[in-house]
Amino acid sequence: MVQGPAAALCHPRRVNAGRRIVGRCSLHLYRLLVRGRARVLSSLWAGAFGSFGDHSVLQPPVRIEGERWIHLGREVFVGSGSYLQVLYGEDGHGRLEIGDGTSMTGGCTLCSAVSVKLGPRVLLARGVYIADHGHAFDDRHRAILDQGIDRVAPVEIGAGAWLGQNVVVGPGVRIGRGAVIGANAVVLDDVPDHAVAVGVPARVVRYAHEAVEAS
Repeated sequence: MVQGPAAALCHPRRVNAGRRIVGRCSLHLYRLLVRGRARVLSSLWAGAFGSFGDHSVLQPPVRIEGERWIHLGREVFVGSGSYLQVLYGEDGHGRLEIGDGTSMTGGCTLCSAVSVKLGPRVLLARGVYIADHGHAFDDRHRAILDQGIDRVAPVEIGAGAWLGQNVVVGPGVRIGRGAVIGANAVVLDDVPDHAVAVGVPARVVRYAHEAVEAS
């Protein structure tokens, strides 16, 4: 039987009632403060956007560029560490649309040179990257940073879709309504409605209704 200091390491210390109450209350207060801060800042920032729906929240810290061409629906949630960017220059600007009730867990990047559109009730897990363009890299004598962008084509994510953690969506892709994209997938081609796609590059492995029929 393990005794002494080693026993203390093997068995978690029991939390007494007083500490439990203090812990729960302090966590509840922390959550209220975080939510309150996000709502106040979102309310202050709303006027800078192309449109900003009621009850939408940007949870700081967030990075925003080209906000005048960013349109958020109602009850959108953008988690902390996310980056919303619309590129603009002499040739024009992109457009970023996020539908009602869409939720981004955090650490997501959405970047538009022409059009990135998310339908209503889309769910993005952490680290999702969506862009309607790529970096040019054909000139070996110049840094990629200095070569601008290419392969510009609109991206659309259908209503109710779910993109798992660290999913990458490339230019010209349409992900259908209710589709599911598995974690770490790289989506370079269209995904049909209600399809489940995984892998690099992502491939459809089944459809959501098949799981229901099999059960």
